[in-house]
Amino acid sequence: MVKQTLLLALLLLGGAAYADQATEDDGFTQPLRDLKFNPGLDQREFERSTWQALTVYDPLESWNRRVYHFNYRFDEWVLLPVVNGYQYVTPSFVRTGVSNFFSNIGDVPNLLNSLLQLKGKRALQTTGRLLLNTTVGIVGLWDPATRWGLPKQSEDFGQTLGYYGVPGGPYLMLPLLGPSNLRDTGGLVFDFGAESQINYLNLSDLSSEYPEITLLRGIDKRYTTNLRYGQLNSPFEYEKIRYVYTEARKLQIAE
Repeated sequence: MVKQTLLLALLLLGGAAYADQATEDDGFTQPLRDLKFNPGLDQREFERSTWQALTVYDPLESWNRRVYHFNYRFDEWVLLPVVNGYQYVTPSFVRTGVSNFFSNIGDVPNLLNSLLQLKGKRALQTTGRLLLNTTVGIVGLWDPATRWGLPKQSEDFGQTLGYYGVPGGPYLMLPLLGPSNLRDTGGLVFDFGAESQINYLNLSDLSSEYPEITLLRGIDKRYTTNLRYGQLNSPFEYEKIRYVYTEARKLQIAE
């Protein structure tokens, strides 16, 4: 047994040495050793070509930048202090219940858009989520559907239009709502109207009688949105947000 173990160790050591030698001979041990840079490349030319790769159709850039700076300051001076106060005075389980409730309401346009895109499996999953969370989850305050293998699906009318080939159009930075484009802005209007007409759990009527529900929904929306203006710590944050949003929407539509 000892001899066999020693023999196996020698074979492994020999194989490792051969692999190291073979790797070194093939030039993979230090791949940057022979890398050469073009000494004539101008730094500004490099930066210009990099930003050109991130170009997004933005004919209203001057206006969009003004809205972006408004959102930045309004977020800093109003929304985030309100959200921080909401977190301070509200227990975690209450915030979770509020988020679950409005998320359950949001599954109504998700279901509608899944049907419009002929995504049968996704529509069935969303239907199951609505039934489970509205009943077992007590009008959506809890989310048992996710634990039972029915994860939340995000579908909106902007994605539906994109699914059928409608281009995004010019980039738009919406006041308070953030990055969008012409197609997705129209989709927001459609989803809002559809949700109001369906009036699931009588929320539309209650919101008109008690505007604080709409206010709470807005606070929860900002609370659950991870984007924080300035978090990129970059003078090119506007360009980065614009590019990431545009590419993310392409991926969502292609799902």
